[in-house]
Amino acid sequence: MTRTHSRAQQLVGDVTPKLAELTDEVLFGDVWARPELSRRDRSLITVAALIALGRPDQLRSHLALALENGVTEAELAEVATHLAFYAGWPAGMGAATILKDVLAQGRAS
Repeated sequence: MTRTHSRAQQLVGDVTPKLAELTDEVLFGDVWARPELSRRDRSLITVAALIALGRPDQLRSHLALALENGVTEAELAEVATHLAFYAGWPAGMGAATILKDVLAQGRAS
């Protein structure tokens, strides 16, 4: 039987198996499943935080996840624009270029 590995397992499971396990079980298995916020809302919050913190590697995958969770392209574009005024112009522009790439990849699939 072939086992499908999570994204965390694929990225770091061979180097930091415990970190991958915690990512899967605690972050995505518990925190993201809590009923107080929808997955859509958690995606918006996470995308905003990653833009503000300047985390482009994580932003790329969370933009794709946000789209899967029902956040629209227009809403993600607005988050990048809005945060340019609060997190800095480079953060907003960087997020916009990553969003453009994520959207292009999604359309090519």
